[in-house]
Amino acid sequence: MLRFILRRAVATTFLLIGVILMTFALARLLPGDPARLIAGARANAEAVAAVRERLGLDDPITTQFVTYVGNVLEGDFGRSVITRRPISEDILTFFPATLELVIVAAFISLVLGVFLGALAAVRSGKPTDIGVRGVAVTGLSVPDFWLALVFQLVFFATLGLLPFGGRLGTGVAPPEFVTGFMTIDSLIAGRFDLLIDALKHMILPVTVLAIPSMAITIRVVRTSMLEVLNQDFIRTARSKGISPARVYRHHALRNALLPIVTIFGLNTGLLISGAVFIELIYDWPGLGRYTANAISASDYNAIMAITLVVAIAYTLINFLVDLSYSFIDPRVNLS
Repeated sequence: MLRFILRRAVATTFLLIGVILMTFALARLLPGDPARLIAGARANAEAVAAVRERLGLDDPITTQFVTYVGNVLEGDFGRSVITRRPISEDILTFFPATLELVIVAAFISLVLGVFLGALAAVRSGKPTDIGVRGVAVTGLSVPDFWLALVFQLVFFATLGLLPFGGRLGTGVAPPEFVTGFMTIDSLIAGRFDLLIDALKHMILPVTVLAIPSMAITIRVVRTSMLEVLNQDFIRTARSKGISPARVYRHHALRNALLPIVTIFGLNTGLLISGAVFIELIYDWPGLGRYTANAISASDYNAIMAITLVVAIAYTLINFLVDLSYSFIDPRVNLS
């Protein structure tokens, strides 16, 4: 176990160095002058030159890269052109909002995906199986941004059942920032009215995020379960008179968990990057909307920082997935 952790730590270090190098190179190759963006469109040549000198943009590329890596290790990503604040503060402010969406959507997609996938496998070839597979195909076929707009039109504009977007209603003061999770912060503050309001605002974006992940999970669980159900030890368990429910729950589903864990890790990573359009449509003040604004404003420092944060999140998720294999199946040798 220790050897595995050390190996993954070394591999992760090289991966992050590669990500830093790639983002640094792309930022220097993209059109536009960062100094001009920071100084402002009306700044004169002297002001732009002063900004270039302050940022070290006239230094050799190698010197700029070493300086950038040193700043990153200290958690200093520079200042955002949009907010005029340190980017690290922006990430700490906006990332929890995205994580709240992603965690809830990942949990819902996992629970429903495993249940429906297992149900389809148990009733393979029957109307239930056909219906569940139809749901999975539809969930994978419909673009999430289109689905988000349709849900907004139906549940807000037509029926008036759910709010348009945002994390709280218009004019509602948020609770004190503790975790950045609106639901948890509302509970900490003892504001159950804010908790209910926050949950209502989460329903549409979470549903849209969860549907594609749920569809993928359904297909993986169904395929994995069917493979396990056709193996000899399942037939042996049935011949011993073990109840079908116990066979499905304790033998079939448990032995089908490895691919489920793998796809859950991938889905969670994809949800983080896939939240951009959803946050824009639902006016959700998270990292996705911050990323879109940074790209439109050519805020290179913010783009580089976000890329690095998402890469770290992906790497951490994959590491936890690999680590969980040995707990799910003792036959898996991490070394």
